[in-house]
Amino acid sequence: MDRSVLQPAPRRRWVGLAFGALLVVGLPAVLWQTLHGRSGTPAAAGLGRQPATIPVTVAAASRQDVPRILQGIGTAQAVNTVTIRTRVDGALQAILFTEGQEVKAGDPLARIDPRPYQAALDQATAKKRQDEAQLANARHDLARYENLAQRDFGSHQQADTQKAQVDQLQAQVDGDQAAIDNARLQLDYTTIRSPVDGRIGFRQVDIGNILHASETTGIAVVTQTRPISVIFSLPEDRLHSVVQAMAAGPLPVAIDSRDGRNHLGDGVLKLIDNQVDQTTGTIRLKAEFPNADDRLWPGEFVTARLTLGTDRQVLTVPPGAVQRGADGLHVYVAKPDNTVELRTVKAARLDTAPVVISDGLRDGERVVVSGQLKLQPGSRIDPRQAGNGTDGGTDGTAVPVADGAP
Repeated sequence: MDRSVLQPAPRRRWVGLAFGALLVVGLPAVLWQTLHGRSGTPAAAGLGRQPATIPVTVAAASRQDVPRILQGIGTAQAVNTVTIRTRVDGALQAILFTEGQEVKAGDPLARIDPRPYQAALDQATAKKRQDEAQLANARHDLARYENLAQRDFGSHQQADTQKAQVDQLQAQVDGDQAAIDNARLQLDYTTIRSPVDGRIGFRQVDIGNILHASETTGIAVVTQTRPISVIFSLPEDRLHSVVQAMAAGPLPVAIDSRDGRNHLGDGVLKLIDNQVDQTTGTIRLKAEFPNADDRLWPGEFVTARLTLGTDRQVLTVPPGAVQRGADGLHVYVAKPDNTVELRTVKAARLDTAPVVISDGLRDGERVVVSGQLKLQPGSRIDPRQAGNGTDGGTDGTAVPVADGAP
């Protein structure tokens, strides 16, 4: 019984050895086939299969006029800002304006109780009439004394004394007139008027309050915003180029909202500050704008774009085309066979969009403006033309892309 059970053992051992040998020989072949695919066999690889194309956006290098623009952040400021205060003491009797109202120079804005000042004017007028009556009487007496002195019926001393009396009364009358003028002026000050054209802000005082000329808090503030100024800063290394350009004529300044979404106005550079701010390394400039449509508001932060001149018919590419590497600037040039070439270029100006190219590219050559991440020299591409208004478009409008760029 035991011998019949042990007899198949050699046969099973042979089968196990054969299976092991098959694994040793076949497993590496299976792994190699898995890792390398079927490219070694023409039937499996497919002789007509092409490398995958990479979708990219391209644009042609072109010549155009590019303005030289400097950009800075600034603040709109009213040409005149006037705090409306009383010039005489008294009770505020009336408010004659509406908050936010447009006012003209000379428009009445408020009124102080005029009665005390009217009484002072009446008193000064009465005093003058009194002194004028005394002066007239003194002049009659002087005429009589001089007549008597000429006929030796009176003393010359008495005539001289009377003449001095006349001169004294004349001085009093002149003083009375000055008092009348002052009283009339004080009365006129009870009507508070706007000194400039502009827009009036919030009312700060209510009717019935006692106002004093010495108070610093005003009734309201009037800002003159037509025209309006914008104060902005540029790096100090731009100073000399601005001075040189300004010497050739007025420099235009365009103002946009802080986020760049809205154009707010066009004006002219009026002033370069007389010193550089050593703390920030910047120079302040002032531009003036008509602001007829009130798009600029005092205190508003804005973006100022100062145009120094224009470079005529320079070679340009969209800013997205220029890549910066360890060996400098380069672009991917799309060749006629829809493969790409990595080419080193030189940029005359990187501070504008489009970028001005000085060397390494020819007019009309297509460059890749987006999708470069997957590219390498010789890659096959599926080019799509950039449209105007995109990052790759060149619509002829130059826009500064960085403050203080070379």
